[in-house]
Amino acid sequence: MHDYNASQPSSESTSPPLSPSTTMTINQSSSPQWTNYDPYATAPPSPTPTSKQNRQTATAKRYKYLRRILFFRQMDFEYAFWQMLYLFISPQKVYRNFHYRKQTKDQWARDDPAFLVLLSLWLVASSVGFTIVLGLHFVAFVKFLLWIIFVDCIGVGLVIATLLWFLSNRYLVAMKQKDQVVEWGYCFDVHLNAFFPLLIILHIFQLFFIHFIINHDGIISQLVSNTLWLLALGYYIYITFLGYSTLPFLKKTQVLLSPLTVLAITYILTLIIGWNASKAMCYFYKYRVF
Repeated sequence: MHDYNASQPSSESTSPPLSPSTTMTINQSSSPQWTNYDPYATAPPSPTPTSKQNRQTATAKRYKYLRRILFFRQMDFEYAFWQMLYLFISPQKVYRNFHYRKQTKDQWARDDPAFLVLLSLWLVASSVGFTIVLGLHFVAFVKFLLWIIFVDCIGVGLVIATLLWFLSNRYLVAMKQKDQVVEWGYCFDVHLNAFFPLLIILHIFQLFFIHFIINHDGIISQLVSNTLWLLALGYYIYITFLGYSTLPFLKKTQVLLSPLTVLAITYILTLIIGWNASKAMCYFYKYRVF
């Protein structure tokens, strides 16, 4: 007689994790077990969709997200740091994990504020760097920090996220169905993802060139300054495009790359007329904001 039990497939099914931390695998016929998942793998296991009965309202999701800010031990800072690193190396992998979250937790937006907390620390660090480079006093530093957080990051992000949320739901959704709606929270997460490389390029990396190259007259300073702005804004547009192209129910997301043409033309014009974008930014921060 044949051993039919040996030929039967295993009934175990696993749910994919949303972060590189240790996750729990629940067997259908046994007690929970712990297993490790490599976040750097290119092909994680297929997730199991969440039941519609477990869906939460947008208000409940926001309340849960804001409440977790007060509990640092519940945040996955390792995963958030991994996301920040891969926004430079391979941003597609970052958005692939957003897709897993939708299938397991039924939401595209982040449910862990760790990324926002780490981004806030980078904002503080960059503000300290600008304070030293521009020679600002303490009160000016506080004003500068508040401007960077509430105007450059949050204020601009609210405008861009709301605009793209409206346009994507109005014109880019392939088929109008109940489940095929772009979440506003996800739009703001896309902005934060795109804002982080821009912050590193313009507010940290650029600081090393301000006194030695950028603040001088000549074509070299203009070329370095405006090229950094071209890279930062171009990366912002590209990561924003990746965020919306990840959503499977959106069509013609390539239109989000159209600002790259305007950016390239503007870059050439600034070199022709001799305008230094970074010098203008430093002047604005030092003499207009304060």
